[in-house]
Order: sequence, then structure tokens, then C-alpha cells
Amino acid sequence: MMPEAVGSIAPPAFVTAAGHPVRWRLLSELACGDLAVRELTALLGQPQNLVSYHLGKLRKAELVTVRRSSADGRDTYYSLDLAHCGDLLSGTGAALHPGLRLTHPRPAGSPTGRVLFLCTGNSSRSQMAEALLRDRTAGAVESFSAGSRPKPIHPHAVSVMAARGVDLAEARPKHSDEFTGQRFDHVITLCDRVKEVCPEFSGHPRRVHWSIPDPAVDPAGLPAFERVADELAQRIGFLLHTLAVRSEKDS
Repeated sequence: MMPEAVGSIAPPAFVTAAGHPVRWRLLSELACGDLAVRELTALLGQPQNLVSYHLGKLRKAELVTVRRSSADGRDTYYSLDLAHCGDLLSGTGAALHPGLRLTHPRPAGSPTGRVLFLCTGNSSRSQMAEALLRDRTAGAVESFSAGSRPKPIHPHAVSVMAARGVDLAEARPKHSDEFTGQRFDHVITLCDRVKEVCPEFSGHPRRVHWSIPDPAVDPAGLPAFERVADELAQRIGFLLHTLAVRSEKDS
């Protein structure tokens, strides 16, 4: 039997989708946080029609997802599915040789720092994110949350966190002004509206946006809160790697 000719097998989907320089740059920018098309166009210095074309290719490959902005319906926010990206990368290595299959490593070192999560009402998304990060790091990362227009904590947020062993019973809504003058390593906005009015904080913290829909306005009710909790848990898992790397650099 003749050996199979080299190159006769199509390259893995990740290589095809991400191999173009513009698409790789888009993935690199979105790995840091969610971005609108206009922001990606400015970062890449490329025409919007070209950026939109390559974003379409990445969407078709299911590497990125898109959500309509809740602040301005003319905007759309793109997100990189880091978990799916990791799975495809692992498969890409294994397609070349079984010994190259990647595993998902635990964060190197111990993540530390100060993180502030912001949303409009500080009633669900930011409260859940604050509690999840504190729980995942046993308090090693100082985690806080606030809103631009605080309102009472939603009972579904309390119950969803309780199901995950995280207590929100003593949490209280806070205005972002309460943290004026404080220093943070990361300030993460969780809704599109608060991103537009996010105040400046001391020490030039890294600004990150996670475009997550408000579960309180979703007619699905409790399941919407569960979906948001799952998404926050996944994103925080990747945030821990970023915080661990930063801690190692600072040590």
C-alpha cells in the first residue's frame, strides 16, 4: 500500500479560520475582551468592510459570537469563545501528532490583585462576578462590584449563587462613586450602557468589557440568570490566568 501523500488531508478548521493575518489580529484583540466593530476597525487600522468580512469568517468557524449592544442598537459586540478556541487548538495539535494534543493548564502561580466589576444596577451581573471571583480565589484576589444606578439585588441572583455554594445574602448594591480614588488592577464592565459612562480610576487599571445581557429583563426568568452565572464562571476562569501572569511579573 502506498503511503498517503503529504498535504492530501485538509488542515484543521482552526488553522483555516485563524491563519489569515487579519483574523489572527482580530482574535488577539478579542482575547482581551469584547469589542464593537468600530473599535476593532480603529485598532486594526483597516476598512470596516474588510474587518466585517473577516469577522464573518470567524463567526462561521464558531470562534466568535456577536451580540447587539444594549446601549446603542447600531453597535454590535464581538466576543471570542476562549473555551471553544482552546478545544480547537488542542485538536489542531493532535491532528499533526498525538503527542501535540494540548491540555487546559491550571493558572501558573497564584492570582492576586484588585478587580472591580461594573454594571448599571449592581443587582445581578456584577454582584455574581464579584462573588464568583472571591470564591474561586478564596479571597486572594480582592473583588468588588458597583453600578452607575444601583438598585436592590435581584432574588434570582441570590438563589443562582446559592446553588453554586456562594452566599450573596449579605451583599449590598453600591454606587461606583464609592470607589473613587481607589486603585484596581482590572476594571471590568459587564453591560454596554455602563461601559459608556465608566469613570476613571487611579493607577491606570486595565479596562476590559464583557458584553453580557441583563438577565433581569429576560422573560426566561431564572434560567437567564443561570446562563449568565455559567458565562461569568467561564470568563473568570480565564481571568485567573491573566491575574496569575501579572502576579508573576510583579513578584
